[in-house]
Amino acid sequence: MNTLIAFTVAYLIGSLSFAVIVSKLMGLPDPHSYGSGNPGATNVLRTGKKLAALLTLAGDAGKGWFAVWLAQRVAVDFSLNETTLAAVALAVFIGHLFPIFFRFQGGKGVATAAGILLAINLWLGLATLATWLVIAVFFRYSSFAALVASIFAPFYSAYLFGFTVYFPAVFVMCLLLIWRHRENITKLINGTESKLGSKKTPAEAPSAIEQ
Repeated sequence: MNTLIAFTVAYLIGSLSFAVIVSKLMGLPDPHSYGSGNPGATNVLRTGKKLAALLTLAGDAGKGWFAVWLAQRVAVDFSLNETTLAAVALAVFIGHLFPIFFRFQGGKGVATAAGILLAINLWLGLATLATWLVIAVFFRYSSFAALVASIFAPFYSAYLFGFTVYFPAVFVMCLLLIWRHRENITKLINGTESKLGSKKTPAEAPSAIEQ
């Protein structure tokens, strides 16, 4: 029962779409209604409001971190084992992708995944973020950087924890993240993906940094 409650609470936390919440609080249009239609920081940035985009990024990463951190803090009191903690990590990510509060139309999960990995283990999160940064700097494709980081994250997890309960959760999360970037993969193959720093038109498809 405690596992089910923890999973549900984590999913509900993940369902808080900060792109929509921040946009409403700042009087901006629904991020589903313009640009890529993706409720993430990059699409919010298309409004020209950098603060709104930054708050969206921080909120999406923060909720991933908070859900796992909270479960870790109450684990002893509520008899939550590592399997439950791994389930919480996956639940908050699924909540972001398919938020019940916003018609299951969620983002791609990059920032939320980063927050989750940092909460699971600081070195796991930093290694994954470093991978993203190196690839992004050298190739200037945020989508490609996200995909490469997603491939490496399970290996980092296996190195740090072995093939314990955290590995399946990280592996499934990364598979979902790659699946959410299928349009970006097509654009990368076709050579039409936008590079970091390039000017975007509102009609362009989202880049991978969109949450």
